Amino acid sequence: MDKRIFTAALLAAGLSGCALGPNFNTPAAPAAANDSYTPTPLPSTTASAPGLGGAAQQFAFGQEIPAQWWTLFRSPELDQLIRNALAQNPSMAAAEASLRQAQESYNAQSGSLVYPSVNGQLGATRQKTSTATAGAAAGVFNLYNASVNVSYTPDVFGATRRTLEGAQAAVDYQRFQVEATYLTLSANVVTTAIREASLRAQLKATREVLDALNQQLGVIEKQFEYGAIPRATVLSQRNQVAQVAATVAPLEKSLAAAQHQLSVLAGKLPGEAGMPQFALESLTLPEQLPVSLPSALVRQRPDIRASEEALHQASAAVGVATAAQYPQFTLSGSYGSSATTFGKLFDSDTNVWNLAAGIAQPIFNGGALSAKRRAAEAAYDAAAAQYRATVLGAFQNVADALRALEADAAALKSQADAESLARETLALTQQQYKLGGISYLVLLDAQRSYQQTHISLVQAQAARYADTAALFQALGGGWWNRKNQ
Repeated sequence: MDKRIFTAALLAAGLSGCALGPNFNTPAAPAAANDSYTPTPLPSTTASAPGLGGAAQQFAFGQEIPAQWWTLFRSPELDQLIRNALAQNPSMAAAEASLRQAQESYNAQSGSLVYPSVNGQLGATRQKTSTATAGAAAGVFNLYNASVNVSYTPDVFGATRRTLEGAQAAVDYQRFQVEATYLTLSANVVTTAIREASLRAQLKATREVLDALNQQLGVIEKQFEYGAIPRATVLSQRNQVAQVAATVAPLEKSLAAAQHQLSVLAGKLPGEAGMPQFALESLTLPEQLPVSLPSALVRQRPDIRASEEALHQASAAVGVATAAQYPQFTLSGSYGSSATTFGKLFDSDTNVWNLAAGIAQPIFNGGALSAKRRAAEAAYDAAAAQYRATVLGAFQNVADALRALEADAAALKSQADAESLARETLALTQQQYKLGGISYLVLLDAQRSYQQTHISLVQAQAARYADTAALFQALGGGWWNRKNQ
């Protein structure tokens, strides 16, 4: 018996190099990714415009993205806010806790599947035997038992290795989810700060427009009182005032919402004090934009890497389902002592032991195992399709951001020209008014036109800042360059 058990153990060990199911290979980058993100080439430099946020931006293809990319905006307040958010935001804490959970789940599976199971047992029993079965030895007696039991399932067809492979993929998936949360959180803080600064500037300009319109309305009402103009002119001016006044409350609402969002992103209640207020003037538009090569994007986007690990986990599940269709070997043994008195429990003549080997082969299960394998293969196909969709979405994000920056620069240049012309017109109108060449109404109208073009200029400036942050987010945010990686 011992020889047969030993032979079975050797056979199991010899077969343990076989792992059924597909061996996972990292998907290659899309073939077209070696050329460009966009169908037509991008200019190396965007257009420039005078004033805030008007600097020309250069696309530095192949240059590394800094890990703390938001520092390129050169705002100490923004940098500190992001650091606080990364330390206090509950979404970040939840992602890190999920990673720890996945790691400990892997440790638990590794301990239970890879190593033999060893259990100790100590027990005492008081029992009575029947004279029909025990004869003269019948009676009441105590029985003490102490033993150590060992069991092991050799990984003959790779079920254990595939299970652990899937568990490790789950750990890596959560690790990239942490990076994705890190990137999303930092990008959200930047874009929300930019939106807050833009809304504050728009609100200021809108109130200035409203003041100009109210002054103009006052003059028109005086003229109406003296019979110089018809009532229709007064009603038209009042309508303009009402229309502009109606835009103030939505801007105030949006500004408050942006401030509340910044507080929540930083892990604070909206009512807590100590939150900074941002202005576009406090931010510097990055002029050098490092752009990763298209072929490198699939290794840098954390959502792509997470999707890849989900695909890896699905591949391992196919191996587990395949191995379940093959025999399972088990080895077990125990050594201990059994005595009627506790004092003799470990005497040499009370020793007991056993060795056993077993094999279990599925014979009939109504096709359940084959169906489970086909289900695992279908899940793998779904994960592969999801991976492909994630890659396509990532390249679209980058292409959109690059084209947006190009368009933003052109739009800002046009808007800056319009604002400059409106400002020159206002200056000329003010001079003509001082000389008595025009009426006060013409001056107020020039002031209103200037303020409206100024609002559009602020929006164009904010778009360049926001789309710059969107590009860094689309490229993966440089997490791989952090020192603790």
